[in-house]
Amino acid sequence: MSGHSHSHSHGAATATGAHRRRLVIVLGITLGVMVLEVVGALVSGSLALLADAGHMLTDATGIGIALFASWLATRPASATRTFGWQRAEILAAMTNALILGVVAVLAIVEGVSRVRAPDPHVEAGLMIGVAVVGLVANVVGLRLLSAGQGESLNVRGAYLEVLGDLLGSIAVIVAGVFVALGFAWADGLASVAIGIMILPRALMLLREVAAVLLESTPAGVDLEKVRTHMEGIPGVVGVHDLHAWTITSGVPVMSAHVVVEAERLEQGEGTAVLRRLKECLGGHFDVDHCTFQIEPPEMQETESSVHL
Repeated sequence: MSGHSHSHSHGAATATGAHRRRLVIVLGITLGVMVLEVVGALVSGSLALLADAGHMLTDATGIGIALFASWLATRPASATRTFGWQRAEILAAMTNALILGVVAVLAIVEGVSRVRAPDPHVEAGLMIGVAVVGLVANVVGLRLLSAGQGESLNVRGAYLEVLGDLLGSIAVIVAGVFVALGFAWADGLASVAIGIMILPRALMLLREVAAVLLESTPAGVDLEKVRTHMEGIPGVVGVHDLHAWTITSGVPVMSAHVVVEAERLEQGEGTAVLRRLKECLGGHFDVDHCTFQIEPPEMQETESSVHL
């Protein structure tokens, strides 16, 4: 005998979708500051300001991709895409991470070149003024995204990018002060610093994306604890083929083969066991989409291999 327990809504809003309005506001702020920094960099001659503008461009691109992906994720499931387009958010986060990495490398390479051959004509006053505006805008962006950065990889990616922009603005301000004091090489050094700040964040985001794409067990889910809870349900004598993975941010999935006492199955209590299993996982582990195969003890003898 086998049975399944499902509780899901494939068309429901994902974690990113819940914060879409804030992402749109941050996108507008980011684009505005980016344009200001590009103009400021061209007028002042500051490479650090241009590097920060490049980072702003990747931020805007990443947030735009995240918004588009969150819209795709709300499209209903179909026979060919049983989970709909929810995984599109993860692909967007991956694209974002790769773009961040490229910008980081370019900022470092160009910054090293500027340190070796400083430009003595950088206008420190304008450089500092534009960076201060960027700093204020980034603080606003961080406040808007702080609530959602723990729920969605895309929102977290946007949050980390804005945080990097804030640190970049600080670096530009500090470099501007040094340039004003006659240390022209500080402009290139700030560009290198911005690149170094961006690179680890890109790698961290890429690692989180890889964990989802490789269907790793979601962070914070201890499968042995899950198994112990499931085996503690009356009638359950064993759990095997226990798997947990993530479709997209905020959508964990779990499946398992559950061995139930033959007497209970013969008495028609399989449905009651399924209900308790669903309540157990939903209450203790916040996993709503679960698929269980209920089987009697003798069923294991027919399986070629039993997995953990």
